[in-house]
Amino acid sequence: MTAIIEWDKDLRSVQEMRLAVAKAKEAQHIFAGFSQQQVDRIVKAMADAAFEQASKLAHMAVEETGLGVYEHKVIKNQVAARDVYESIRDVKTVGIVNENREEQIVEVASPFGVIAGIVPTTNPTSTAIFKSLIAVKARNAIVFSPHPAAAKCTVEAARVCMQAAREAGAPDGLIGWITEPTMEATEGLMKHPDVHLILATGGSGLVKAAYSSGKPAYGVGPGNAPVYIERSADISQSVKRIVDSKTFDNGTICASEQAVIVDQQVRHLVVHQFKNNGAYFLNEAEKKKVEAVMTLAPGKLNPKIVGKSATVIAQMAGITVPEKTRLLIAEETEVGKHIPFSIEKLSPLFAFYTVRDWQEAVDLCKQLLALGGRGHTLAIHTRDDGVARRFAEEIPVSRIVVNTPAALGAVGATTHLKPSYTLGCGTFGGNITSDNITVHHLINLKRMAYGIRDIDIPRPGTDSLPERRGEKGGHNKAVEVQQVVEKVLVEEGKVGRVDKEMVTQLVQEVLAKLG
Repeated sequence: MTAIIEWDKDLRSVQEMRLAVAKAKEAQHIFAGFSQQQVDRIVKAMADAAFEQASKLAHMAVEETGLGVYEHKVIKNQVAARDVYESIRDVKTVGIVNENREEQIVEVASPFGVIAGIVPTTNPTSTAIFKSLIAVKARNAIVFSPHPAAAKCTVEAARVCMQAAREAGAPDGLIGWITEPTMEATEGLMKHPDVHLILATGGSGLVKAAYSSGKPAYGVGPGNAPVYIERSADISQSVKRIVDSKTFDNGTICASEQAVIVDQQVRHLVVHQFKNNGAYFLNEAEKKKVEAVMTLAPGKLNPKIVGKSATVIAQMAGITVPEKTRLLIAEETEVGKHIPFSIEKLSPLFAFYTVRDWQEAVDLCKQLLALGGRGHTLAIHTRDDGVARRFAEEIPVSRIVVNTPAALGAVGATTHLKPSYTLGCGTFGGNITSDNITVHHLINLKRMAYGIRDIDIPRPGTDSLPERRGEKGGHNKAVEVQQVVEKVLVEEGKVGRVDKEMVTQLVQEVLAKLG
């Protein structure tokens, strides 16, 4: 009986997905004919509604998933609604969006069509808001497949956006969803013939499935972001930023710092400041107990600790820490899958490394990123801009954030990076782009190019080379000048009667006036 019930759930889920895609296709066909003014009015209404519901959606997310911090999820939702909207508000997405008169090229925007939106359990509502805004701004439809553990809150975020869009004039079905997501329905959505692009945010397995679907896909890689505190940094301010970032929503943002690397000259000050900011340094016995609950196998994170607070993880490990502990730190000297604290942890757990100088820090950062964070994010705190630039040149990441919380800086909340909850890792991390995904990535640009020169095409078997006409300067004009000069000299017939240099100058002036 149980097997039959599960099979029925799969069938319902697949059928719901198919209906949602069919409805989205029809809606997008209508929406593609909307003007820029109509599109902008709809997107603003969506952003306003999502911002207004930020608190409610945050509460739903924490209640349903048991992950993160309510107050921090409110901020995530507000950034997804307000900051994302402000970043795309003035972007042209309808008709002619750019014209270069000098180069005689005209760019025309065209929507992709129907987009499949895959949403993770760690950021279930903010991701749905963000993807809805950038998809609709580009005149696309989007159908969401939520994580099963966050289906209710993700669907509610999508519903808030759809209702606001409908009331502002959008066709019904422009934003769709699967209320009972299953793996079969999600895979079916990604392979559906009427889906034109996949926006995949989630675990590496899901992203790999998106890339294997045969469809264009924007996926993201895992983050194992190191943070380096260089000796010249403002230690007090740097540590505060790092702790605030690492504990933001209990570490569920993939760009949050995973290991801190400190110059030995400032180690004592750094440790002192971490303790002042609520960090607890584990002794060897406590470290082993925490490691036992961190991973299920070498390199494989235990999902039960993801998004949990430091005190909850301490209880799970059977150790006692102060009630107001925000962060658990373990000192490390090694890197590898067999070293639990060196992998991505998605929780308020931190590895602490000490190095001699920035060159040693570079090598250590590369080792940490090789565990699964290549292409994602690196943070550095320093007053020496030369050191920061050396890191930017040498470290294989797409984002280097300087003197700012990595979790917030990488998504564009505290930097001028594009506000986004889908962070590309480039070819470093097996992605097609290293950008913060935004509306520009969801538009086809058609380019109309006018001819600027003519080319004489030689007939087969001739020795002559083609000449390009219509350009200023170049070899052909020099040859032309020389031919005219020689003709004048021949016509005069006598050497010395005409000054060759004078004739050359006169011919050049005449040709210049003739264009």
